[in-house]
Amino acid sequence: MSNPDNITLPLVSAQSTPMDRTKMEGIPEWYSSGSGGCSGFWRQTALVVPSVLLVLYLGFQARRNVRKLSHRKSYVMIAYYALLWFTTLLNLAWAILQAWQCAPGKPIAWNLLSLFTECGLLTLEISILAFLLQENYASGLEALAHTFMVSGSFVAIDMLIQSIFAFGFGVPLFINTDATHWGKWSVLFAHTLVLTAVYSYILFVHYSKWKDKLPPRPSFYNYVVVMFIANVLGLFATGLAGISYSFGLWLYDFIVICRHALYLPFLYVTFLADFFQEEDWLLDNAYYSEMKDAGFFDTEWD
Repeated sequence: MSNPDNITLPLVSAQSTPMDRTKMEGIPEWYSSGSGGCSGFWRQTALVVPSVLLVLYLGFQARRNVRKLSHRKSYVMIAYYALLWFTTLLNLAWAILQAWQCAPGKPIAWNLLSLFTECGLLTLEISILAFLLQENYASGLEALAHTFMVSGSFVAIDMLIQSIFAFGFGVPLFINTDATHWGKWSVLFAHTLVLTAVYSYILFVHYSKWKDKLPPRPSFYNYVVVMFIANVLGLFATGLAGISYSFGLWLYDFIVICRHALYLPFLYVTFLADFFQEEDWLLDNAYYSEMKDAGFFDTEWD
């Protein structure tokens, strides 16, 4: 039987050439492994604090939100809310367990955790687009099935490709300590290129004569613009990182931090918060109408 250590070697690190070391000089401390760990203190803080705050916020709002979801009976929004909770908890675990990247015997577990976390984030990202493009706040099971069939197919293919490279070929897709692996940046560049093309197409349609085919929601297009800019920066970062320039490594890691720290709150504020706030407004007006019909506001003023 072969030595088990041989399994983990491709997943941890590779020796940098002299040219790689020269180009990688000046990487900020918060990006580098730091002393005794795989993530600097400020990087860890930037990941953990927003994740903890989001979990606390969702927890405080959970009873009210669940009540509104049950009242509206929107299967799509119930599914998104459940997926948001699942992904938020996974993302918190991912943020806390950064040291698994270089801990003995942990690279495989870290790759699995990273893969499931990315699966949750990407499912939310793609399904939001598929959902809003077909019908805003649709509530039927047919709409739910169609939405997740489209997004699930894309996510399944993407996760399959990443799994093959991470576990089959030992490409360190989710490990920062091996920053010079060309295969890693090739896969990430292709992944980002596909997402950039999708957002580019949506923006093109929005500003073309076919604009009427898309839903007239300003918040949706603000979201698309932000995600388009983020993916263009990611494309630029992976391209530079692929040729071992330290700025590309720094920029890519900065984008990763922003994605894991800010994307879920951004998505909640843009889409789900509107749904819950709209429900408050509808309930208030319904209660007012019922009280008015019952004569509570018929008091005569002298």
